Amino acid sequence: MSALRWTVGRLGGLVFVLWAAATLTFFTLRLIPGDPAEAVLGGPGSQASEEALAAARAEYGLDQPLVVQYLTQLARYARFDFGTSYALRQPVAQVIGDQLAGTIALAVMALALAWVLALLVAVWSTRSGRLAAGIGTGLEVVAVAIPHFWLATSLVLLFSSTLGWLPALSGSSAAGLVLPVITLAIPLAGFIGQVMRESLLDALSSPFVLAARTRGETATGVIWRHALRHAALPAIGLSGWAFGSLVSGAVVVETIFARPGIGRSLLSAVQARDVPLVTGIVLIVALAYSVVTTATDFFERIADPRLRLAAVA
Repeated sequence: MSALRWTVGRLGGLVFVLWAAATLTFFTLRLIPGDPAEAVLGGPGSQASEEALAAARAEYGLDQPLVVQYLTQLARYARFDFGTSYALRQPVAQVIGDQLAGTIALAVMALALAWVLALLVAVWSTRSGRLAAGIGTGLEVVAVAIPHFWLATSLVLLFSSTLGWLPALSGSSAAGLVLPVITLAIPLAGFIGQVMRESLLDALSSPFVLAARTRGETATGVIWRHALRHAALPAIGLSGWAFGSLVSGAVVVETIFARPGIGRSLLSAVQARDVPLVTGIVLIVALAYSVVTTATDFFERIADPRLRLAAVA
């Protein structure tokens, strides 16, 4: 029954998040000055006639009251119908399908690299004395404070323009993924590292670690077999938020490195006031975020027996 309640609660939360995302996006885009029909016909520079604007409003239902437009859109989304992109004249589902895989691959690799960097710094700084702890703290603070656009520009200048090791534009090659992944991973590693290091210090001062040392466990075994499992729990929970951060960072990174993806498509759609494409991307990102947070919650329950016992109780 506890598993059923958890599943029903998660599904209800998913529906609410999608509804809230669709609602906020719909009304926010309507607050942008200008006529949405102009976006359908190519933007304000198209110099469309009043007859053409009226025809576009009638075709896309823009001549209906705002509440009717909102309810009509919700009904279409319930049928998984995202409409047609104003700017690209293609189904929104097709546009997102073409761009989604690249962004997901970028986000997953950046999250994996951030975890590795955070783990290495956290373990090293807790085992190597006060100086290492101070250096680790400084690295985490600097990493958190670095903006994506500055880091991306610096990496391009160093590894592309100066050393010539990696391409400045991402393209479709494996080498083109290196700089975008590093750009997204380093700031995120600072967040995860701060949480993991504090949790690791708390775990190392816990009674179960003292018991392991009493049984003759080595310092390496204490960290990797006992303390790290408990230290990773807060970082696992942070990974759900991290995924949302990576998607938002992808807007900047994909634009700088000219990499195809939904982040770059979202920026172009907002500039063109392409309402169907913007809303479709926001809903897909909200869905992916909800799935990832549910997965992190599930893995937390696996890693921490206390959560399972609390759910049963």
